[in-house]
Amino acid sequence: MSHQLPDVQASAPDVTVGLSQVGVTGVEKLVKLARGDDRPIVLMAEFEVFVDLPSGRKGIDMSRNLATIDEILEEITREEAYRVEDVCGDAAERLLEKHDYTTTAEVSMTAELVTREDTPASGLETQSTATIVASATATEEGTRAEIGAEVTGMTVCPCSQGMSESRAREKLAELGVDGETTDAFLEAVPQPGHSQRGHATLTITTDGSPEVDLRDVIDVARDSMSARIYNMAKRPDEDHMTYHAHANAKFVEDCVRALAEGTLSEFDHLADDAVIRMKQSNDESIHQHNAYAEREVTMGDLRDELGE
Repeated sequence: MSHQLPDVQASAPDVTVGLSQVGVTGVEKLVKLARGDDRPIVLMAEFEVFVDLPSGRKGIDMSRNLATIDEILEEITREEAYRVEDVCGDAAERLLEKHDYTTTAEVSMTAELVTREDTPASGLETQSTATIVASATATEEGTRAEIGAEVTGMTVCPCSQGMSESRAREKLAELGVDGETTDAFLEAVPQPGHSQRGHATLTITTDGSPEVDLRDVIDVARDSMSARIYNMAKRPDEDHMTYHAHANAKFVEDCVRALAEGTLSEFDHLADDAVIRMKQSNDESIHQHNAYAEREVTMGDLRDELGE
């Protein structure tokens, strides 16, 4: 006895509502970043690719489009590139050409970038890891690209530190230490405060490719927290990180403000319409919740706010 399958396509309702994003996620490709005469950096990158779906069209022909997307990414990532945001931009522009029904194509990418550095006190060679964040959106008006990074550091709570300082003043007074000596001591020896691992994200979006060096973006993000941290650390390095973090205690909001100040200082050449996205998330050590702050602002507004 035969059973006839229903005609799903024929029975599907008419589509009258468009969708802003339809595509694929989790596409992994190798990306080579050229470095002149040095060996290229090879990244294992994960891509997300989307196009918009106009009203009246039921779908994007997923299997056919996946082959097209894979073909475009393979072609683009086969050769060395100098900027990861250009990889995303080229892919988005080619997707726009391939899909005559769409008006917007978006490609985003994340990857782990490992670089070498020396520890701050002992000078031992170690490695540092940052997550690269890049994307591009292509329309008929042109392409906007984003480049940035997420990095990890250390923060210390100023409020907790203030309570420790008050206790220290009381104990020093009980021991007969005069106020001037107490002030000098507390100035030279930062008091304890509860610390946390912080995650800073900084991205810059402009028409075309942002004229910034990814390494500078990473440095601004790492310096926005109380102290940098290192994968390898001997005791002198641990002492260095602990001291500098407690000498530079910051709330989560302060880290975002530091991101803004660092961006304006390092990338003052950017146009006023460049969009700066700044995020800070702290893994709290004495609470069961995390602290979070973020800001998205144009470079022009940032200049006005900071008086530049």
